[in-house]
Order: sequence, then C-alpha cells, then structure tokens
Amino acid sequence: MQDIKYLRPETLNEAVGFLDMYGSNGKILAGGTDIIIALKDRAVMCDYLIDIKGIKELSSITYNDVEGLSIGAAVCLSDIIQSNDVKTKYSILVEAAKTLANSLLRNRATLIGNICNSSPGGDMLPASLVLEGRVEVCSINGKREIPLKEFFLGVKKNAIKENEIVTRVMFPPTAGIGRFLKKSRIKGHDLAQISVAAFLRNDGSLKIALGAVAPTPILIEDFRNYSKEELTNNIKEITDNIMSKIKPISDVRATKEYRLTMVEYLTSEILKKLGGEN
Repeated sequence: MQDIKYLRPETLNEAVGFLDMYGSNGKILAGGTDIIIALKDRAVMCDYLIDIKGIKELSSITYNDVEGLSIGAAVCLSDIIQSNDVKTKYSILVEAAKTLANSLLRNRATLIGNICNSSPGGDMLPASLVLEGRVEVCSINGKREIPLKEFFLGVKKNAIKENEIVTRVMFPPTAGIGRFLKKSRIKGHDLAQISVAAFLRNDGSLKIALGAVAPTPILIEDFRNYSKEELTNNIKEITDNIMSKIKPISDVRATKEYRLTMVEYLTSEILKKLGGEN
C-alpha cells in the first residue's frame, strides 16, 4: 500500500480547498470500494486521500415533485434501496443497486462512486442514464451541472476536472416504467458482461442504455413513441436500432459474439416485462 495521508473534511468548502491545494495528488474517498483496490494495485497514485463521508450535506436523499430526486455523494447503495421515494418513483435504481455485489459492499459503495469510476460496465450507469441523470460538481470556482449522457468520455474517463468534487446526482420527476437486467459471470462482486436498462415514459418516449458494449455506457434515445402495448410487437425494430449503435469487444469477461447475443436477449426480455406491466 502507498504511504498516503488521510484527510477527513467536515465541510464541502474544506474538501474543495484540499482538492484545489493538492490537485492530482489528492483523491476523493466516498464508499472506497473502487479507490482502495486501485490504490493497493497502484492503478491510482496519490499522496492524499480526502474522505467526504463526514460532510452532512452530501449524505442525504431528497425528493420533491418539482425538482425530482437528489442523491448526495456520500449516500450508499443500501440507503438508496431502502428509500421510499426511490422505491416508489425510481424503482429501476433499486433494481440496479440490488445487482451490485452483496449487501456488505452495498453498505459502503455509493452511486456517485460508481458514476465517477466510469467503468463501461458500471452497474448503476445504464439506469442512471435512462432516468436522465445529471451530476452537480463543485470546486473553489463554484458549481456546475453535467448531464450524464455527456459525462462519460472513455474507459474510466469522465468530464470531472482535477479540482472538482461531484456532490450529488439529480434525476428529474418521472412518469413511466423502467426495468434493468444484468448478466455477469458469477453472482456477487463481478462487473456486468452486459447490462440493459429501459425506461418508457407515459408520453410514449423510450430510452434504452447499455453497459459493457463500448468504451462508455451507451444511451439510445432516437426511438419513435410506443404505447406500452406496442413494445412486445416491435421488439425487432427496437433491437435492430440498438445493434446498429453498439461496438462490444472480447475481453476476460465475455466474447464480442456473446455480448451481441445477450444484448438482443436481455433487450427482448426487458421489453416483454415493460409491455406486461400493469
């Protein structure tokens, strides 16, 4: 393990001050399920670890009918799963969170950490994309918002600057139904071989996002409008659109051919589930 100085700021201003002072030598610790492993493997190098768990304003889930849902950077996945607002209005986030590792890791892992790790196979990313998520980032220069569909730039690369902290992820009010499915090699702590999320709004607009099919998670929005009853009869039309936009590769988790087959299968299953929702 590297010789790292541990910092635990009590306020957001203190945290962004540390990050501005240390730049690339400072890394954020929220849940720690990704960064600690990366530090042990020396995939990430730093001199300072800035633990934001003690910052109260980053530890809450809030919802209202005008602004929608806000999830702070220090909120763990278990809290998301147990939140009544998330369960009733954004249940696809709960579906995705329950597939991530196990209950012990979900007590530590955060949604923001999964987003900032920016793995193409990140379990929470497809669901966050179809819900039109956007992140708020903060630095000593102020705050800005980035839509998630513009956030992911490559394998574990994103739009955050060195002196910025992601403080929360926000989702607009939703009216519709969503589902998430994931295929991995083993149960438990393993990234997806392929994952698919879909959300059909009450106005008929459809969004589908996929993980582990390209250098970044992919969001597809250019579908015609469908009623819930039309989904099952238009599976081929929808999957043909998806297949034209993905470029999976072969790696240690799955072959390209397997991923292509599973995209068609999981998408078909999700559309059948959405079409059968009451």
